[in-house]
Amino acid sequence: MKPVVGIVVSNKMQKSVVVAVDRLFHHKVYNRYVKRTSKFMAHDEADDCNIGDRVRLDPSRPLSRHKHWVVAEILRRAKVYCSAVCNDVE
Repeated sequence: MKPVVGIVVSNKMQKSVVVAVDRLFHHKVYNRYVKRTSKFMAHDEADDCNIGDRVRLDPSRPLSRHKHWVVAEILRRAKVYCSAVCNDVE
């Protein structure tokens, strides 16, 4: 498997993130490009990914039932991210 690039959609687990990866494929009947999204669970050892970050995933050995990917690097940080802590502050 080759590395994939996607956007972090969930980081509520410890040392794990869910990454949405978009891909385009050509539909032969409709002669259009169709976008499909796949979600991958990935291991984030440093636990520093936030929602909206663009990350690169590398394949690895199975780490758990659903985790077969590792966050290799954070390509771009999210511009705006506010955790539950800053929602409580008023």
